[in-house]
Amino acid sequence: MNRPEILILRHGETEWNREGRFQGGYDSPLTKRGREQAARMGQRLRDMGIGADTHEFLTSPQGRAVETAGIALSEIGARARQEPLLREIGMGEWSGLSRDEIARRWPGPEDESFIDLYARAPGAETFDALWARVGELLDTVTRPTVMITHGFTSRFLRTRAVGLGLDALDHLPGGQGVIFRIRNGCHECLEE
Repeated sequence: MNRPEILILRHGETEWNREGRFQGGYDSPLTKRGREQAARMGQRLRDMGIGADTHEFLTSPQGRAVETAGIALSEIGARARQEPLLREIGMGEWSGLSRDEIARRWPGPEDESFIDLYARAPGAETFDALWARVGELLDTVTRPTVMITHGFTSRFLRTRAVGLGLDALDHLPGGQGVIFRIRNGCHECLEE
């Protein structure tokens, strides 16, 4: 399916990102670096000629994404509508815990991929549920859209938007404070 252009911004660095904690449905404030990343993403959007008249703007309702959206979109005079489907994957019992705490309490294989790590979080939102959620959102996109979201939700959204399946979640790059563009079925990472 050929969709309009989608630009996906991952929120700027948070205190918990810096500490290696799983946020899921929890929140922590942007760091100074995170606020700078948000401003740079906004400048990049401005340099690309994106504004309130060219794109629709959606953000996760979680604080770190809302704050990123406020900073980035102030650069182009736009405001984002909060979209619950853009929230981060729920991490269940791991919410708020560091990777070290998880490794001690729920040890996994030594060579475990980050995808497999997320998949085994007790009480977490399932991959199938997140896959369905981002599919529901993509089905509503009718014009060029900028979405401000989170690392794992972004990964699912981008993978599905380019027509790949759940087995390809690790095929696309990640990054903090980065803009990804999906256009004509192709994925591009626009570095910060």
